[in-house]
Parts: sequence; structure tokens; C-alpha cells
Amino acid sequence: MAQYPAGVAYPSPVNFTQLFSGELLGPHAWSAQDMNGITTFARAPPLRCFGSEAATKYDVAVLGAPFDTATSYRPGARFGPNGIRQGSRRLHLDSINVPMKLRISDHLDVVDCGDVPMVYVDNKVALRQLEIANAELLSHTSLRSAEGTSLAKDGKFHPRVLTLGGDHTITLPLLRGVHSVYGPVSVIHFDSHLDTWKPKKQSWEGPWLPGEEIPVTHGSYFWYAHKEGLLAPDNANIHVGIRNALHSWDDEEDDYEAGFVISYADDIEEVGWQGIVKTIRETVGDNPVYITLDIDVVDPGLAPATGTPEIGGFSTREIKQILKGLSGLKIVGADIVEVAPGYDTQDENTQIAAANIGWQILSLMAKTPLVE
Repeated sequence: MAQYPAGVAYPSPVNFTQLFSGELLGPHAWSAQDMNGITTFARAPPLRCFGSEAATKYDVAVLGAPFDTATSYRPGARFGPNGIRQGSRRLHLDSINVPMKLRISDHLDVVDCGDVPMVYVDNKVALRQLEIANAELLSHTSLRSAEGTSLAKDGKFHPRVLTLGGDHTITLPLLRGVHSVYGPVSVIHFDSHLDTWKPKKQSWEGPWLPGEEIPVTHGSYFWYAHKEGLLAPDNANIHVGIRNALHSWDDEEDDYEAGFVISYADDIEEVGWQGIVKTIRETVGDNPVYITLDIDVVDPGLAPATGTPEIGGFSTREIKQILKGLSGLKIVGADIVEVAPGYDTQDENTQIAAANIGWQILSLMAKTPLVE
């Protein structure tokens, strides 16, 4: 036995597994563990999903998309994945979500695949990297299967992906991957902006040459998704929390043409969160659903760290209530975007809000298996 200055004898060699174990500390052990090791989303185990551990099975992959070179105002969302993970340090997959009456880890095996190394000098290449990576994760067979017939076109059960952005352009390549597995899906889009801007060729000589493609941005990706047939038909897609100024009255017409209906942020004053949930559920019906949430749907007083803030947004409590109201929908995938930590307070308000929203979305996934 080795003698220490305090006069206490410790075993030698030391059993570090026992020494660092939190079994005797109970819930207080989590606080100590949160401060150490690799920072993953809600302490999901890290996995080399594109390397030596690619054959490991799981039910949900958390994936970072550090991309922000298609923004229209303030950049910085390339640091969003790291910021959201930082905001999730007090969250745990094996904690009980009391309002939803479940523990995520009882239903889903969640891993954190880290970030896709997206290049920052060519948007097309960067988005292609994300598209390929996402498609690879979705192509696998999930660890768990459910009773009943899978929603997937091939009849198998596939992992779901929760992507941490990144600016909102990343939703386009992510939807391409989801479409390859499930076909067109209903999108629930939480945002203060429509993001269905229809690229229009100018009649005069402009920056784009005749016949040259106008690049996709974080304000136009849904128009491209519509043109590619990724969205559910018959306007079974919905924006929630919209409050931005329009460039033209044509914007709303183009938005409807792209397959969406609109729930404005001000609606919550008239119908409450229950009314918004009712509108969402009536819109998407029993379709497979993809959730994409721009953190600017939350009021900038509560979540300031975003590229295009708009006043008059939802509170975090209202977002939690709305998400809880979506229980039972078949969530095939989701993303949280536009978190730019450089604009956050020292309290990490935005990052913590985004992380908790992600935990709520995982709870929705845990609640409902993807069966017909």
C-alpha cells in the first residue's frame, strides 16, 4: 500500500474505474462527469461513424454540419454544432422527460458521430459532403426494430439523424437523404422566415451569366426542395413562427406554390400553443414528418445568437409546449440550425435553448416508432 502525505493508505495499483465511478454519488456524479471527457450531445457515446466503427448499429445519429457560407447577414453558425453540444452538458439521454413520460435511452440508442468536415471555400462541395455523409448514415439498419411495417420504402428500419447546424441551407441535402429512404415527407419548419424564396432571373445583365444556376442559400433551399419533389404534396408542409417582412406579396404566393401553409408567430396570441399544434397536426396528417428548427423562431431576447434575428418570437416555454403537442407524429429526421455562438451571452442562453430543443425532439422520436 502506498503512503500519501495525508497519512491515508491507497491501494496500488489504483483501480481508476472504481476511483472515477459515480455510483456512490448518485445524481451528483453527473455534474462531475459533465465537466470531463469529450463533449457530445447530451452525453451520447461518441462513435467513428465514418471510420473504424462504421458497422456499429444505433437508432439515432447526432451529426454536426459546420457550414455558414450561404447566409444573408451574420455568419458564425459553422460553430453551432460545437455550441449546441456545449449547451447540452447538463442533459442526459437517460434522464426522464417528465411531461412526455419517457426516458430516451429506454427506446433509442443514440450516438454522436461528430461533425462532417465541410469545406469552407465551395458551397456546392460542402453541401455534397453533407449529403453523402447523411445518406450513408440513413442507409444502415437501425439497432432496434418495431412491431409493424416500416415506413421506409425498402421495408427495413433505418437510423434517424438529428443534425446540428450550420446555416439553414443544410436542410436541402438532408431532405434528399430522407427522401431516398421514405419518399416525400411533410416538413414542419420552425422559423421566423419563409425560406422559400424563388430565384428569379433578372432581365438585365447581372452577376449570373445566361443559363447559369443561381446558388442555393439559407433563404431559398425550400424552393429547390419543392422543385426536386422532396416535400409532401397538397400543401402538407407548414411554417411555424413566421414574422419576417416580405420583399413582395408574391413571396406568399410562391410559398404556397412550394407546398407550404403558414402559421404566424402572432397566432399564438389568438389561439395559444394548443391552436398552433392543432394547425400543425391538421396540415401534416399521418405523413412521415421532418422537423427543421431555426433557433430564430425563439425571441432574440431569449436566444440572441443567430444570424438573422427577428423580434416577437416564441418563448422557450411555448416551443416546449408546441413540441410536446406533436407527440405521436412519425418523425423521420430533424435538424436545429442557425445557432451562432459568437453572438451569445456569457450565459450560453441560445446554445442551452437549442440543446434542450434537441433533447425534446429526440423524445418525440423515442415516443413513436416509424411504422405504418
